[in-house]
Amino acid sequence: MTSEKVRLWALSTCPWCRKAKLWLTAHDVDFEFVDIDLLSDAEYDAVVADVQRLSGARSFPVVKIGDTVIVGYSPDKFARALGIRA
Repeated sequence: MTSEKVRLWALSTCPWCRKAKLWLTAHDVDFEFVDIDLLSDAEYDAVVADVQRLSGARSFPVVKIGDTVIVGYSPDKFARALGIRA
């Protein structure tokens, strides 16, 4: 498994975001996450702008594994980026 830092940007109400969190947890991946819809207005605007620059989209979830950015719930891509079997 990779030792790369893993970050997840999500929405608390998004079922695909919850699935991404569950998948990472089930595969014992240490990750940081933020539910951007629970941030204050000022934080929200800044984080959404950062995520949009990073991913080129306003879709969630966004998972960053090292330098690899994955938009959406994609277990196969998560596994490849982490170097594990899904």
